[in-house]
Amino acid sequence: QVQLVESGGGLVQPGGSLRLSCAASTRIFSIYDTGWYRQVPGAQREWVAIITGGGESKYAESVKGRFTISRDNAKNTVYLQMNSLKPEDTAVYYCNAVVPPLNYWGQGTQVTVSS
Repeated sequence: QVQLVESGGGLVQPGGSLRLSCAASTRIFSIYDTGWYRQVPGAQREWVAIITGGGESKYAESVKGRFTISRDNAKNTVYLQMNSLKPEDTAVYYCNAVVPPLNYWGQGTQVTVSS
């Protein structure tokens, strides 16, 4: 069983930055793909970014150039650095790890971008 715990959300003004963290209970990030998703009420969960076990990162077009996904294998933690935040980035952000055949999710952390 893998537990994922997100942190780092909060209220930030447009143009500001936040860094989200996702800590895993076991050492999985250096092996398996890890992603960040987000969801607003009434909408489907949206993929934001992914970092593969090999370290390759990919981003949704809506965040490309503003968000950066990274990881610290020694700390079993994956990060999402979010810069130039926009009101439309407001959502609950979830960490996801695919450890076949299972799919793990964290509890989510709220990000609100508002003046």
